[in-house]
Formats: sequence, C-alpha cells, structure tokens
Amino acid sequence: MRLRNKPGAPAKIASYPQYIVDTPETWKGKWHERFGNKNPIHIEVGTGKGRFVTEMAKLHPEINYIGIELQMSVVVVALDKLIAEDLPNLQLLHVNGGALSQYFEKGEVNQVYLNFSDPWPKTRHEKRRLTSADFIANYESILIPEGEIHFKTDNQGLFEYSLHSFSKYGMILEQVWLSLHESDFEGNVMTEYEEKFSNRGQRIYRVVAKFRKK
Repeated sequence: MRLRNKPGAPAKIASYPQYIVDTPETWKGKWHERFGNKNPIHIEVGTGKGRFVTEMAKLHPEINYIGIELQMSVVVVALDKLIAEDLPNLQLLHVNGGALSQYFEKGEVNQVYLNFSDPWPKTRHEKRRLTSADFIANYESILIPEGEIHFKTDNQGLFEYSLHSFSKYGMILEQVWLSLHESDFEGNVMTEYEEKFSNRGQRIYRVVAKFRKK
C-alpha cells in the first residue's frame, strides 16, 4: 500500500508517543508494562491504514494489539484512527516487520496477523514475501510455543505459496478457507483492501497456521 508523502507526518508521529512507540527496542520483554496488564499480545505485520487492528482492539479489549507498518504515509492514517478511538489496548510501531526479534522477546507474542501482504510475484523477490521461510522463522522467534499465524489474501498465487511455505516449515495448517466470504466463518474483520476486493467479487483466502511444540 503506497500513499503520497503526507506533509507533517514525522511531527505528528512524534506528537503522540502514547500511541506510537518511537524506540520499541526499549520495550523488548516489557510490553506488558507498556500496556499495564498481562493480557495476550497479538501483532499485525503490515497494518496499512489500520482498520483491521483498530476494529480488533475495539472488539477484544482483553487482548493487547500492536500494529506494525513501515510506510510513514500509511502509519499516519492508522494513527488518526487510534487517536479518534483512544484505545488503551492498541499501540503502533513505525518499523520494519522483518526485524521483530529486535522488539520482542521469545514467547512475548501470542499471535501474528498477516493481511493482504504484497505478493512479490517475481521469483527473485521470494525472500520479500511475508510468508517466506526467513519471515516465518522471524515470527517463530517471538511467538509462544504453538503460536499461530493468521493469514488473509485475495492473491491465489501467494496463498498457494504460503500454504506450501507453512507446511514445508513444519507448521500445522489448522484451518483453510478457499472462499472466506462464502463460508460460515464468524467474526471476520475486514481490512480496507478486503472490502474493496470482495466488492469486486474477488475471492478471499484465509489460513490459520500453528507452530509445532518443540
């Protein structure tokens, strides 16, 4: 998701340290102190404009959410949503999702969401896909034993690649939806992309993959 640069974005981000964490590495191993409770932590890697993670935080006050987004022009839009809602169980990070072990200890995160990630369709870009082996290892390094990845996409190629990637890594495919919006799945929270694509009649794919206990 690419937006034009937003004038004043750095200053706005700096003005809301209660919502967007400037130095997340200082909270590694101490995120429960940041939230002020011992609730489970769920993270969304590539949070985009923030609709999904904001709605999830509203629906589940018993869970702490962290939205991670690299693009400043997008994270500011997510910040606007958080400012409007003032949710105590949601924080935003303007960082690279490929460096999660710098910000979280092993076992500090309970669940990872990947929603409508860039498919990077060219073979030479495989390592940039958020479901490639290196990224999966990155998630495993911070998740609890038997932690889960919840993945949604409209891209059939990326979905098939991800199923193979999860399986090859040794993960358990707990649930697979080949057409989420035609299923009996309850409690689905749509992203901005999901709403747009589904309104066009495009199929939405979903999988829950779980790490094996070691």
